[in-house]
Amino acid sequence: MARIAVVGAGTGALAGAARLAVAGHRVVVYERAETYGGAVRRFERDGFGFDTGPGLLPLPAVWRDLFVKTGKEPLESCVELVQVDPSARHVFADGTGVSLPNASRAGVVSALDDALGAGAGQRWGDFLVRAREAWDRTRRPLLEEPLWPDWRVLAEREPYPAVPHKRLLRTRRAGTLAEVAAWELRDPRLAALLEGHALAYGLDPRTAPASAAVLPYMEHAFGMWYVRGGMRELARAVYERCLARRVTFRFGAEVTGVVEKDGAVTGVELAGGEAEEADFVLAPGNAPWLPARAAAEVPPQRGLPSRLTVLLALRGARPEGAAHRTVVHTEDRDAELESLFGTAPAAPARPTVTVLRPDDPALVPDSGHEAVTLSAVVPAGAEPDEAWVAGVIAVAERAVPGLRGRILWHEVRTPADVAAETGAAGGAVPAPALAAADGRLLHPGNGTGLSGLFTVGGWSHPGGGLPHAGMSGALVAGLIVEGPEFRGSQ
Repeated sequence: MARIAVVGAGTGALAGAARLAVAGHRVVVYERAETYGGAVRRFERDGFGFDTGPGLLPLPAVWRDLFVKTGKEPLESCVELVQVDPSARHVFADGTGVSLPNASRAGVVSALDDALGAGAGQRWGDFLVRAREAWDRTRRPLLEEPLWPDWRVLAEREPYPAVPHKRLLRTRRAGTLAEVAAWELRDPRLAALLEGHALAYGLDPRTAPASAAVLPYMEHAFGMWYVRGGMRELARAVYERCLARRVTFRFGAEVTGVVEKDGAVTGVELAGGEAEEADFVLAPGNAPWLPARAAAEVPPQRGLPSRLTVLLALRGARPEGAAHRTVVHTEDRDAELESLFGTAPAAPARPTVTVLRPDDPALVPDSGHEAVTLSAVVPAGAEPDEAWVAGVIAVAERAVPGLRGRILWHEVRTPADVAAETGAAGGAVPAPALAAADGRLLHPGNGTGLSGLFTVGGWSHPGGGLPHAGMSGALVAGLIVEGPEFRGSQ
């Protein structure tokens, strides 16, 4: 039985802790805050409740696997999962709107044809077929296996297939997601639909590789899910599973370094100067105190933006049939992308805004009120003012008519709040690992150059997002339990 120190109580760290405890190890989690969950938090006031981190769950199979592998109680015995349908409603710059069914290719094709004109659905459906090919080529090395030692193969090879071009009588391979949109979708609204998936993860579609096509495919193939009571309930369930497996938690305990001897970790050092012994240490991939010798060959992702979240307490009931999620696309995509990813990041004038309207009585004081969450991508380190917030609310009114007249109060969550909760500089949010792009969107492997030290969570392989966090925990646990020859689940 090994002594294992886990630094931080984010979802990826908790996933690793639970798996290691089941394997018979003595696991202690050190968390500088007074609660668990990392970015998966909840804000409550006057009977209203809001998720301040992720609001929906793609690929729930990752968390189902965790609960199966760590006990007899399945995930659905601990939380109530609800498949969101429609998956999303999209409102485009020209005012066109379309609701896309959850996990139904035929339904999506039909909905797009009806809303955008004949042929639009077929073009999107053909794109999804190619996206599936990219998914099949990258799923194991990017999600289910430790990062390959020859990771440059993933960095150099574009898995998105080449597409025949009738006029040129040859095939051509898109290098970026924006090229996929321009060459294959040929409709600014379909382009916005595709590029919006990249933007939701903080990626610039003009530079994101074509392999980012796996992001909309993942949503299409596996659906989008909501956890009744809010996504914080998932974090609670994982935390309670850890407790049931006798994981020890020390909240308010900040780790400031690792203790090492003869090229191996022997413990962690706390802010008060005391040292705690450990045979293995799991640390966030972006921890500033990681020793230089632990630096991975793959550099961490850089220059990623953050999130602005506006929580709205509304008078009046949620309308029957309202979509759980509506994406209101910007009226000027070029200006938005330049403001976020240009040489001088600034506030987008009219940003793309995601509106979440969960049909969940647990989040409101009574049936005569509604809790709505707005979110937009903003530059890391940004300090939004009231004019910026008012602009986000004005955009959201395209999805919720009369919104401003219904507001009882609002609460704003800025990049500074994200930084405080996650420790990420400027509140930057890590993106999932993607192939190609010269490795810019890969993450450092979970193993390090220091024996016994592993990294876990969104800033290490396989990157950001709730499913990826769960996979990260599984990979680290496998490397510790089975050793460096571990190759992931089969």
